[in-house]
Amino acid sequence: MEFQEVVRRRRMVRKFTSEPVSEDSVRRIMRNAVRGPSAGFSQGQAFLVLQGDDVRRFADTLRSWTLDESAKAAPVIVIPFSVKDAYLDRYAEPDKGWTDRSEDRWPVPFWYIDTGMAVLLILQTAVDEGLGAVYFGIGAEDFDNLRAEFGVPATHEPIGAIAIGHDADTKISAGASPAARRRKPESETVHFGQW
Repeated sequence: MEFQEVVRRRRMVRKFTSEPVSEDSVRRIMRNAVRGPSAGFSQGQAFLVLQGDDVRRFADTLRSWTLDESAKAAPVIVIPFSVKDAYLDRYAEPDKGWTDRSEDRWPVPFWYIDTGMAVLLILQTAVDEGLGAVYFGIGAEDFDNLRAEFGVPATHEPIGAIAIGHDADTKISAGASPAARRRKPESETVHFGQW
């Protein structure tokens, strides 16, 4: 699929068929996820890929599920984790010129930004694989339960989750924001040379 077609087709899919996702597709999605930018090549992202019974374990672990029940039918869930310490450690190394791990030096938390870029690569690769996907949040109150259930280190912060599967929606899901709102025109959001 051409890149522009991937960008045009990318949307949040909330209903999935029961058809499994091939292992080859899962592997390609995850290979692309780790190709995103990373400040100082800190590589402060990690991913937990859940399939089969682990998807149900994940759903049962959360106290709040922000999606419709049909999203729980997705055959694959990917949980991206941000690892702030990887960035603080990397930028305290001699070639970066900082001598400490202070967060005050960071104008914005790149550990979240870079992990968000990895999420977009996952969403785009799912489209390229002929699949649907939806990114959704995980409540902070569920972080410790999630870590305990799946053995995730305390240094890893989940920034949400992505359900992936074969799209059962033929159009925008009922209740989805794009069904009720129009995309802002480029003239309102893109400014060249001056606001």
